[in-house]
Amino acid sequence: MTGDFLLGGFGMGLLLLGGDLLVRGASRMATSLGVSPLAVGLTVVAFGTSAPELAVNVLAATRDSGGLSFGNIIGSNLANIGLIFGLGAIFRPIPIQDVVVRREIPMMLLATAAAMGMAFDHWFDGQPTFFDRGDGVTLLLFFFVFLYYTLGDFLTTRAGGEARPDSELAAKASSDVEPGRPMRDLGLILIGMTLLAVGADFTVDAATSIARAFGIPEVIIGLTLVAIGTSLPELAATVIAIFRNESAMAVGNIVGSNIFNLLLVGGITAFIRPIPIPDGAAADLVTLGAMSLLLWGVSMSRGQRILRAEGAILLTAYVTYVSVRVLG
Repeated sequence: MTGDFLLGGFGMGLLLLGGDLLVRGASRMATSLGVSPLAVGLTVVAFGTSAPELAVNVLAATRDSGGLSFGNIIGSNLANIGLIFGLGAIFRPIPIQDVVVRREIPMMLLATAAAMGMAFDHWFDGQPTFFDRGDGVTLLLFFFVFLYYTLGDFLTTRAGGEARPDSELAAKASSDVEPGRPMRDLGLILIGMTLLAVGADFTVDAATSIARAFGIPEVIIGLTLVAIGTSLPELAATVIAIFRNESAMAVGNIVGSNIFNLLLVGGITAFIRPIPIPDGAAADLVTLGAMSLLLWGVSMSRGQRILRAEGAILLTAYVTYVSVRVLG
């Protein structure tokens, strides 16, 4: 048993290190192309910090650990909103750009609503509830729509010649790129992906063994231990971005990561192997929807800034729900 905990801790350490290397390499490469911090956060950084969830879920799907897959996706999104946004706002109030309030958070809400609808559609015909392969394809199609609007908006802005402060900074960064740096950044990306794959293997093995030894449902392990572990890259990236006054990248990272988790990670996992909806999933999904709405509400208040008190509310809501779920 001690060996399982050590193996799990080592696996999460590899996930954290791999995610950090992937984010750094991908962010530098994207910045050298003149991409805005918000666009980087919504796409490149969000993908990099969601890579641990993807790695864990793909491996869990191949090993028929559906409860772990479901718990990791939903638990990671809850942790992103309650734990990471909460701690980030307590550390320093987070300004929210208007486009995030108007488009990105509503897209996250739509992705959550789509997942809820697909999770319970089989209730109407009396069949077992699960995300089947058709649901996985639909989620992936929604993901490509999200990418189309996010990247399309950026490309349209650049084509129109609109000057933006963050674009100017990115352009300056591009002019300062050293010869050969893209190859070093690519090396960081490849090393990060390798560490993520190995860390996912260790984490899934350890989490499954611990759950079975204690008689704990895999979904609970996924909602807590694995979800928080795979959310560490988002936490690290967000705190660093806020500390460096890159709030746009921090917000884009969290919102984009939630969309990636639901649509890309959920879609790929369900396509590989249908994900059964475990007991208690209704409460998990409804809570995720409520937390997403709460985030949208606090983002629109107080001049579109998430203040420290609002961060404390998000963090308290998250800790309360996880405690009730685990103890219940």
